[in-house]
Amino acid sequence: MLEGFNARHHVAELVAPEKSALGERAAARGVRVHTVSPRTARISAAFKIAELLRNTSRDPEGRDDNQKFDLVHANEAHGVTSAWLARAHRRVPLVVSRRVGFALKADNLARARYRAATRILPISEWVAGILAKSGIPQEQMTVVYEGVEVSRLPSPQIRHAARMRWGITDESPLIGCVGVLLPDKGQDSLIRSLAMVRSEFPTVKLLLVGDGPDKHRLQQLAAKLHVADAVIFAGFVSAMESVYPALDLFAFPSRFEGLGTSLLSAMSYAIPSVAFKTCAFPEIIEHGRSGLLAELNNDASLANSIAAILRNPEIALQMGRAARQRIDQKFSAPRMVDNMLAVYESLLAPPASAKVPPQNM
Repeated sequence: MLEGFNARHHVAELVAPEKSALGERAAARGVRVHTVSPRTARISAAFKIAELLRNTSRDPEGRDDNQKFDLVHANEAHGVTSAWLARAHRRVPLVVSRRVGFALKADNLARARYRAATRILPISEWVAGILAKSGIPQEQMTVVYEGVEVSRLPSPQIRHAARMRWGITDESPLIGCVGVLLPDKGQDSLIRSLAMVRSEFPTVKLLLVGDGPDKHRLQQLAAKLHVADAVIFAGFVSAMESVYPALDLFAFPSRFEGLGTSLLSAMSYAIPSVAFKTCAFPEIIEHGRSGLLAELNNDASLANSIAAILRNPEIALQMGRAARQRIDQKFSAPRMVDNMLAVYESLLAPPASAKVPPQNM
């Protein structure tokens, strides 16, 4: 998003904890980063935001005086707290992104931070619905979907090299799943589904990319179901170009997710995908066209969806193409930047009272 703003000749700067992965990546890509102490991140960030806004003021008619920053955007909950403590909302429009599907805390302090926002940007319609149940007015919200880069499709040589990294031959269908290994992410359901699918596709393999506290339990489950030899626990992988090009199918069995960036990325690679019919996944996958949606917490339904794609290569190819088109049209990084800028511009437009009436000629 920051890169997209700067590429469009806007100035976007970041406040982030010192030595954070986000801050270092942004700085490496030419974004100006204001670092704060990671030990007191929220308080330090509040002071930093207040300092950056100190010379910013806006008169009642909407005209700016010595304004350096036009807007503050808090991208996660700690950022919301810091911006609120800095009283950013009293100087410039405050935009808040909401990426999680949890209801807001019931205490007045938590609600006050979000009520101070000029606009709240849920990451999906599903998240917007949860915010509405928490008391946030619909008119205060605008859904802005996350976007991913839609790169060129990998060549057969790149695909071959990616599969070789994981020891996968052309004869073995490879299912991929990317996410932290946690109960809510549903990898246990995927392993149980794999055991069912294996009766029809005995050479199928499952690549689990990610690490987390549920790893040992998942390994035990794979051994119990006699599919340990078919499950590859890849751990954390930073170079995803060795993952997506290798896959024949992407499974995203998460039971609780604000949107699902790894699902978006897989679909951008024209990989047919399967997810549960829950959360925001029906907003992403058009069932039967750009992927399949299985019944929530139904291992047999998930297995049937996977098998349906594996046994129909032509349909899988069509779904993959439709998935890539879906991401390009609605969930691409450029579309995200355009939608975000549209929100900003609507908030920064001068009020009607500040507009100069046309002069009679």
